[in-house]
Amino acid sequence: MKTLYISDLDGTLLNSRAELSDYTIEVLNRLIENGVHFSIATARTASTTLKMFENVALNIPIVLMNGVLIYDPIRKEYIKKEALSKEVAADIILAMREAGQTGLLYSLQNEVVKTHYETLDNKALCDFINERKIKYNKVFTQVADFSEVSEDIIYFCFLDEKKNLEQLYSLISKLDGIEIAKYRDIYSENLWYVEVFSASASKYNAVRFLREYGGYEHICGFGDNLNDIPLFRACDKSYAVANAKDEVKEIATAVIANNEEDGVAKYLERLEELENE
Repeated sequence: MKTLYISDLDGTLLNSRAELSDYTIEVLNRLIENGVHFSIATARTASTTLKMFENVALNIPIVLMNGVLIYDPIRKEYIKKEALSKEVAADIILAMREAGQTGLLYSLQNEVVKTHYETLDNKALCDFINERKIKYNKVFTQVADFSEVSEDIIYFCFLDEKKNLEQLYSLISKLDGIEIAKYRDIYSENLWYVEVFSASASKYNAVRFLREYGGYEHICGFGDNLNDIPLFRACDKSYAVANAKDEVKEIATAVIANNEEDGVAKYLERLEELENE
């Protein structure tokens, strides 16, 4: 069967330093060179993801921003995009104001994703921005008001302690035309993400798109966090790394070694060995 292997990044393919190990890089390159179809599905944008994979010869479209965008690394362009309507984006901004929150707004114009912020009063958000500026040379643009953004709005990201996001989550959950992901930041004990995007976008819909786009008969997924549950539901088989959330392990086909032990790479390498026996 024509098979696609697709992996989440943070907490799954990446180690605790949010990096690919040398071992994983070597295994992925060898498998890809030998014809294995491998992709990734992440909440991250292209700017950070492609920097991480600069030493991996990706040749299959990858899923970004929880399925909002699908990027072809060979053609170097987005082959699927899902934007929020202006009305829905305005409602999300109103909910943000009512909840007293601030966050990031992502827009798309001429194949370029822009990341906007209003203020940096939120320490978690400030740390998030600074880390990506330093590590990935990512550009962030300050605006006085999110309502001023004229490009297509594709994504909102909020990062704070769980209790501080409850009102925002409740307000946004009542809106039509959106998909919402809520999960703990694996690099912090206290911080949670609330991410909002089009109802047409999700890791589930993105995998369904790739199945038809690539003519795959079988799809095998790997993940660790709550936003990987839609990914697993779209796959024929799914594998949770040992460090995964219990909810993810419960629906997985099986549990493999954790991300610090290169669980995904070792599983794929073992499959290669079995095929060659």
